[in-house]
Amino acid sequence: MPRLSVKIKYNVLDHVAEWSKKYANLPDRYIKRAMEQVHYKTPNDVRYLPRTVQRTKWMFDKHRPWTTEFYMDNYPGKNVQPAIVEPIKDWSFFRGDRVEVLTGQDKGKHGIVIQIFQERNWIFVEGLNTKLVPMGKTKDFPGIMILEEKPLLVTSEVALVDPSDLQPTKIEWRYTEEGEKVRVSVRTGRVIPIPVTSQETIDYKLPHLYKDQNKDTPKDVVEKITFKPELKTFEMDLMDKMGIKEDRVPKKTYWY
Repeated sequence: MPRLSVKIKYNVLDHVAEWSKKYANLPDRYIKRAMEQVHYKTPNDVRYLPRTVQRTKWMFDKHRPWTTEFYMDNYPGKNVQPAIVEPIKDWSFFRGDRVEVLTGQDKGKHGIVIQIFQERNWIFVEGLNTKLVPMGKTKDFPGIMILEEKPLLVTSEVALVDPSDLQPTKIEWRYTEEGEKVRVSVRTGRVIPIPVTSQETIDYKLPHLYKDQNKDTPKDVVEKITFKPELKTFEMDLMDKMGIKEDRVPKKTYWY
């Protein structure tokens, strides 16, 4: 049985990395609803303290947390062992970066980052560190072999390439005089800009190239303040707008 924990406040979104959510372009409430597994929750009653029993251990692989494959890896009742991941303070690898592979059959080759799995400190490099995988295999058909990229660990298996001389380098995050945070090559001191492709999502290439659809809320409506919160109930707010005044004196009530 999976290890369950009882907590008053627990947010399943704390396990999902920043760049996974940015690329998916999905609202947090959808990711939370698709990912969380609540086994028991106390009734919404004043006689009960709020308690929730739910899964708090997750096994992350190359599937996004809101997919069916991720659910099958963490289906209810399955005892999973989370991978040990080295924490990284400032994530430094983005989609579109040129990197050099430091291990395996493609050691020394350069490639472009096409996918990021920040939950495991993984990146996928286009056309490098591949393996042959059969597709469409059946009892009567051997399948077609295709090359599939395997993940590379950013802490030890790849290095960023300095665009000034196309050599691998370590980087540091520094601030410019204008206050902009940039990546700087430790070896040459040159700035390594973040690629524009890092802004791509599964829905559009670049935010400014996206065209509004019929069901999209116009920008001028989003920026307009349509609600001003007040310390009133719905009935009180409605009475004020309609000019209704309550002159009746309520009867005394007693609690036993």
